[in-house]
Amino acid sequence: MTSFRTIDDLDVNGKRVVLRADLNVPVADGKVSDATRIDRAADTIRVLLDKGAAVLVLSHFGRPKGKVVPEMSLKPVVSALSEALGRPVRLVETDWTDGAAQTAADGAAPGDVLLFENTRFHPGDEANDDGLAETLAGLGDVFVNDAFSAAHRAHASTVGIAHHLPAAAGLTMAAEIEALEKALSSPERPVIAIVGGAKVSTKIDLLANLVEKVDELVIGGGMANTFLAAQGHPVGNSLCERDKLDTALEIEAAARAANCELVLPTDVIAAKAFEANAPHRVCGLDEVADDEMILDIGPATEADLEARLSKARTVLWNGPFGAFELAPFDAGTNAVARAAARLTKAGRLLSVAGGGDTVAALNKAGVTDDFTFVSTAGGAFLEWLEGKALPGVEVLRK
Repeated sequence: MTSFRTIDDLDVNGKRVVLRADLNVPVADGKVSDATRIDRAADTIRVLLDKGAAVLVLSHFGRPKGKVVPEMSLKPVVSALSEALGRPVRLVETDWTDGAAQTAADGAAPGDVLLFENTRFHPGDEANDDGLAETLAGLGDVFVNDAFSAAHRAHASTVGIAHHLPAAAGLTMAAEIEALEKALSSPERPVIAIVGGAKVSTKIDLLANLVEKVDELVIGGGMANTFLAAQGHPVGNSLCERDKLDTALEIEAAARAANCELVLPTDVIAAKAFEANAPHRVCGLDEVADDEMILDIGPATEADLEARLSKARTVLWNGPFGAFELAPFDAGTNAVARAAARLTKAGRLLSVAGGGDTVAALNKAGVTDDFTFVSTAGGAFLEWLEGKALPGVEVLRK
């Protein structure tokens, strides 16, 4: 039994459902270039339609800062959402002060799908203005929040509206919460967390929380260089936060105190140029030259991590190991990701991953569909891993 309300807890037959989705998707030349979030929202919309509802979709798009910005209209999303659903979707153009939204909602019938213009065209959305929350609630009979990726912000369209209508989580929201609770709150052990990315400074809270929760914490990417430098290893021209060496040592000490093993590379791939197919070599930790930079983990590290994963039951992944955008410096990330995917498919590992670069890296490795769950949320995913309560989730608790 879940700790939060879902659409199964709502009677939506013959009712107008206000659905908060996250359709803030990349658009190029007027067309959606990545429909992942649209496809996930479509799953929830189809279920609501099958239950006899009219679905009134709310979403933000970009950062118009409370003003009507034509370039941040949801117009390009209409055709992509219609295609995903296999039925017409009508855009309701409004600035949220003209009454157009209410007029359209009043005329909605079961089976209709209406997409309302960018909620952030109104300054009250990001301010969680109760007046706007009442306006949004007045559009329908019940509220479903399917935008986990916006759940870390208390906005009128994510939190305020839930104080005025019966509220529940959509399929995407429910799947995100259940996956994260299973991986972090009540996981099967041993638990490994893989945290990569460029800077320690952006993930201090994340690392501090994870050492208390997991059995092994694997550090990758540019972050690993800062930890290696703190231990006295040469890192040459590598990306490294020299002003965070003490922070790295503090995180190491916290991991020891929590009986969490901190795992760093044992060998690396070094090159003199940050470019695809640059000449490179495998280095021991004390062999990186002053004019070289670390761009990936080495084969011994790959083998060590694959062995660790084979003994684990749960893995949480945020951030790649190396410069995964450039071959051959994607090899380490690809190898470990494929190992995790194989173990997941074999039923030996629960694998949960998230964060923009992580999703891109897993897509590049061709294993996204083989992980247990891959989150499309960025900030919300990270804040959950940091142990923070998300306003958009808390308002849905039973």
